[in-house]
Amino acid sequence: MGDSEHDSRYSWARLGISLALAVIGNIGMWAVIVVLPDMQADFGIDRAGASLPYVAAMIGFAVGNLTLGPAVDRYGITPVLAAAAAIQAAGFALAALAASPLMVTLLHVFLGIGASAAFAPLIADVSQWFLRRRGVAVAIAASGNYLSGTFWPPVIVWIMADHGWRGSYLVLAVSILIVVIPGSLLLRRQIGAIATERATQAAAAKAMTTGLPPRTLQLLLMIAGVGCCVAMSMPQVHIVALCIDRGFGSVAGAEMLSLMLAGGVVSRLTFGVLADRMGGLKTLLLGAVLQCIALCLFLIEGGLTSLYIVSLIFGLSQGGIVPSYAIIVREYMPPREAGKRVGFVMASTIIGMALGGWLSGWLYDLSGSYALAIWNGIGWNLITIVITLLILVRIGTPRAAAAA
Repeated sequence: MGDSEHDSRYSWARLGISLALAVIGNIGMWAVIVVLPDMQADFGIDRAGASLPYVAAMIGFAVGNLTLGPAVDRYGITPVLAAAAAIQAAGFALAALAASPLMVTLLHVFLGIGASAAFAPLIADVSQWFLRRRGVAVAIAASGNYLSGTFWPPVIVWIMADHGWRGSYLVLAVSILIVVIPGSLLLRRQIGAIATERATQAAAAKAMTTGLPPRTLQLLLMIAGVGCCVAMSMPQVHIVALCIDRGFGSVAGAEMLSLMLAGGVVSRLTFGVLADRMGGLKTLLLGAVLQCIALCLFLIEGGLTSLYIVSLIFGLSQGGIVPSYAIIVREYMPPREAGKRVGFVMASTIIGMALGGWLSGWLYDLSGSYALAIWNGIGWNLITIVITLLILVRIGTPRAAAAA
């Protein structure tokens, strides 16, 4: 196989399969958000305590991205996806049977590890098959995460009405087993050496423009990833609880989460097109600025309709941020290290989500409202904006231009 493997018909067909698997495989990231109020009532714990299973899932998600990314570089995506699906299904089933909040929290680590394979490792695999349309392809693959969050919350609420949060977890365990493991076998083919070499040369040429060693650039992206996702986590993790506190109920909260993530899908696709035109760094900056503005809107305590609108605006603003990191890594770093590099940067965004999810619950318990948590998110978001600006300014310096 030659360089024609990039952006080929097979590339797009493979992307479609990857997207379908991501919708199912990412359930472990979103389910706990929907069941958080019911789980809190079941165990009789406070809001910060009820947020710990989400934190555990995000820690597992981060660990999975760190460990499974390099595994994809070595073994390919199929065995990684299949093993992760088994781990995630077991986590859901055992959590449904657990008798204590501590056990539920610990089991959510396995949910996160299992779900992680359908995020950064799958995105890294997709990115290998595209060169000219890499931004769009990565955005579509990353949209599987948000489509999962759009589709499953109403389904989980519907199941919970008759079977509780434990019954919904058992249904999710079965769904993962019967879809993801057989589907992973459709992705066994790996890209050829000639196509990989061309992508390697393109990345090396672009890396020279930064004047930064790959490790330094990766570290800066990881710090930026923590900042933007601490901010992102407040509405995404606590929107259901926020709706209940404002008297709108959990059903409205689940609908707002779905609306927010549906807007995120549109945002990811739009930003993917922009990334192919203006590059990943400028796309990241645009997304971070828009997210900061949208986050400020949650400070306005309006009615039910206004909160629906703000949720949609937030989704439309921030959806393109996380895929931008994968695009930047693939633009400036070798493709043979894609799984590892993308995994590390994506893991930092998950750490940000976990930290932000817990911080928002803690600040709520401290102050009795989510206002302080929103301001906390705004401050972290500014860190991402500053780092991205610094990298862009460095690329534009005469020294970097001379190196290029």
